[in-house]
Amino acid sequence: MFESKYRNFVAAAPSGAAKKKHPGKAILAGGFAGGLEIMCTFPTEYVKTQLQLDSRAVTPRYTGIGDCIRKTFQSHGFFGFYRGLSSLLYGSIPKASVRFMGYEALRNRMVDEKGNLTQIRTVLCGLGAGVTEAIVVVCPMETVKVKFIHDQNQANPKYRGFFHGVREIVKQEGIRGTYQGLTATILKQGSNQAIRFFVFNNLKSYFQGGDNRKGNRGCQNLPLWWYCWRCQRLR
Repeated sequence: MFESKYRNFVAAAPSGAAKKKHPGKAILAGGFAGGLEIMCTFPTEYVKTQLQLDSRAVTPRYTGIGDCIRKTFQSHGFFGFYRGLSSLLYGSIPKASVRFMGYEALRNRMVDEKGNLTQIRTVLCGLGAGVTEAIVVVCPMETVKVKFIHDQNQANPKYRGFFHGVREIVKQEGIRGTYQGLTATILKQGSNQAIRFFVFNNLKSYFQGGDNRKGNRGCQNLPLWWYCWRCQRLR
């Protein structure tokens, strides 16, 4: 009995009805989720970037995370943790849109006649989505984000806004200047999304008891949301 359940688990991860999902819906849902996510998590991203930049300084300003939070709040107040938000907000919305669009587009090509994906194909769909978002959005976004946040902390910032900053970076360094570390980003995002969608589909199937019609019934998805959120922060 156990072996039978194990073979069923390895064979396929239920992913919905046979009807294919339109990638356009994934673009809208992913964009909204991406914008909401970065609004909630940007303060931690800001502190992380500040500490990364500070570690390269000749005379570091911060002694640790707590010291960075305290000094930022004293100098700029609560909204000081949202300085440079636009650089990430403009990137997170298309990033999530491209991710879910890529996943659904690949999924539509790989599902069987019952609308199911095998475990391997689930991983491959996630991998493809991660590679796509890395090339199209994540790599240039990360490069611009670091440069923009660093500039906002200078005595005389040279970027008047996000789009002005992007224009100046491209003007000075070319398009190639926004693709620093592309290989590492592809490896990171590809593996990240392969694991994310594999875990997501299997946990969703588990909490739904194999019934895909239960997909939007509130609290039963909270454990799944929490797990995926932790995976995102740990990366």
